[in-house]
Amino acid sequence: MSRLGTITRRSFLVASAAIAGGVAFGIYKLRQPIPNPLDPGEGSALNAFLVIDQDGVTAISGRADMGQGAQSTLAMLLAEELDVDWESVRVAHGPASVAYYNAAMMESALPGAEYNKSSWMRTVGAFVGNAGGRFLGTQITGGSTSVRDGFDKMRLAGASARETLKLAAAERLGVAADRLRTEAGAVVAPDGTRLPYAELAEAAARIEPPQTEPRPRADWRLLGKDQPRRDMAAKVTGTQAYGIDTRLPGMKFASLRMNPRLGGGLRGFDPAPALAIPGVEQVLDIDGGIAVVARNSWAAMQGAQAVDCDWGPAPYPDTTEAIFARIEAAFDDSPNSTMRDDGPEAQDGTEITAEYRLPYLAHAPLEPMNATALFEDGRLTLWSPNQAPLVQQRTAARGAGIEPEQVTVHTTAMGGGFGRRGESDYSELAARVARQMPGVPVQVIWSREEDMTHDFYRPGVIARLRGVVADGTAKQLDARIAGQGMTAQVAPRLFDIPVGGPDRALVEGLFDQPYAIPSYRVRGYTAEMDFPVSFWRSVGASHNGFIHESFIDELAHAAGRDPMEFRLDLVRPESAVAAGVLEAVRAMSDWDNARASGRALGVAMVWSFGTPVAQVIEVEDQDGAIRIARAWIACDPGIALDPLNLRAQMEGGLIFGLSAALHGQITVSDGMVEQWNFPDTDGLRISGAPRIEVQVLETNPHLGGVGEPGTPPAAPALANAIFALTGTRARELPLDRQFDFVL
Repeated sequence: MSRLGTITRRSFLVASAAIAGGVAFGIYKLRQPIPNPLDPGEGSALNAFLVIDQDGVTAISGRADMGQGAQSTLAMLLAEELDVDWESVRVAHGPASVAYYNAAMMESALPGAEYNKSSWMRTVGAFVGNAGGRFLGTQITGGSTSVRDGFDKMRLAGASARETLKLAAAERLGVAADRLRTEAGAVVAPDGTRLPYAELAEAAARIEPPQTEPRPRADWRLLGKDQPRRDMAAKVTGTQAYGIDTRLPGMKFASLRMNPRLGGGLRGFDPAPALAIPGVEQVLDIDGGIAVVARNSWAAMQGAQAVDCDWGPAPYPDTTEAIFARIEAAFDDSPNSTMRDDGPEAQDGTEITAEYRLPYLAHAPLEPMNATALFEDGRLTLWSPNQAPLVQQRTAARGAGIEPEQVTVHTTAMGGGFGRRGESDYSELAARVARQMPGVPVQVIWSREEDMTHDFYRPGVIARLRGVVADGTAKQLDARIAGQGMTAQVAPRLFDIPVGGPDRALVEGLFDQPYAIPSYRVRGYTAEMDFPVSFWRSVGASHNGFIHESFIDELAHAAGRDPMEFRLDLVRPESAVAAGVLEAVRAMSDWDNARASGRALGVAMVWSFGTPVAQVIEVEDQDGAIRIARAWIACDPGIALDPLNLRAQMEGGLIFGLSAALHGQITVSDGMVEQWNFPDTDGLRISGAPRIEVQVLETNPHLGGVGEPGTPPAAPALANAIFALTGTRARELPLDRQFDFVL
């Protein structure tokens, strides 16, 4: 299993500090110590990865949890080494701190296909990930990297803490440390004497941590087995507090109204209609929009809608058609990237061409954007459901007109994120409001309509593909894809630095697939415009998975081959791991046996975020409408650390992808987004969802992500099944514009 470089005792520091009768362990570093985010003088119970105090054990996560279960899995890694009862472990989010930098995210952004990276490239990636992550402060939850990044960190934190506690017990008992053992949160002596960790914490704080390694997989008792998520009981019972549930004494509520022509200015407004609404107290100018402050959120939202605003024009083409014309025009320029350029042009065979168009998409998490802010004595305290606390700290400081060190960020639970909460506009706007209301906590909550129409959208794209088949196989695949460059927009917002060069996000999921096609080229063309875009669940693979796997299906049919066998012939020479998930889903779905009349199967396989996922979807004709009847998923993340949650993530990723494939789109008229709420860009309902089976393989030699890889194969597997059923090929999304579905 890949490690994040060679970790020695000198490059892994277990920092300890006495706090409230306890001790905190765990700051990971490479060359220079990272400042401990805990201030013991304040009696704080937070530290980088682990806190042991008189109340027990708390696993501190540097990654947010927006439903994907990452915090539970990270806590499990630590608990495995620390020998504590899983049911007793508490989980908390750490403060904004470089201590939580995400090395795996930086590593995965390097050029090259994940499935065939050499050991040398992985070593370089580990170095760049750690150095770049520290420098940029990548405390970011995204890219399906939370567990990949924490796999070594959390286990080493737990192992070092365990051995340090044993040394503390050895001093107290006068027994050699190697004669002691740990179980159920206590150090146990040969005579049966038990010393709970809490009793040893202060003494352990004064001991230099010994060099140690995590336990071998054969000794795991928690990892690799189905475990209940630590947040599930609260979510099922409705007691989980999200950002929108933040309540403070004397708190006011504010709702925003920003220019519906995104990025346009505010030329003037009349607050009188809002002030006439009961409960509304004031209307604030927040630079580009207004905020209505009220005694409750409903009055604030009603007031915001009542304000008469004079909006400036949009800085981008003002219709969907004009936006896509700008995208299409990008093909006339030189490519921004040529990420794959294998082999000479195929000379003989049957040529196939196709053009695919995919729409812009909103993130649309169930909990709308919100943040609660208190500006007092020149400092800002922020309660924000977010994926990037350091980014929130910096942009909130800008909104309040203060330095980042004067901002304290509390990261709350999130009611969904999907990449949207990696942005920080909602916290910066909350800081602008709070600055005008010193001493008064204010929750700035977006209406659903304001949220949907002021997103940073997944880019719309156009792809033009040319292929050649001969002798029953693919000889050439030439792909050109045009769309807005995501990285060039997002990087300045995240890190305050410009980023140029090839935009990997535009072409990922297209150039990096494990298919042995002799002539294989992928070029990306970036369309420059100021329509706001950002990373959406599975990023470029979300649209390129559809493009690539739909076209592979077209090549298979042109070659007169079974789509599954056609793929396997191309994948086996490139990756046994990818071939394994195809073989597994082939068996699961009983692919080789003919379906009854009115039923058909479609297959797709996409390698993304370190994990290959193959899906087969079965559709059936039901009185002229299409029912999505069943779905089979096979994935290979290397190690199934948390199998129950892993299967849930694959199911959720599939449903997310199918929802977008059927209904998802964002369109523009007169410079304004036309979709205002969920009925305008709907999700898959239970009545229209398939029965799902998931199989997890463990042959991948490198640990892969699981939060996003279930999404990319969903749309192409469905579209390929529809072609098998109807003979009509879908080259545009959403599918409900072309087909009728049983919903």
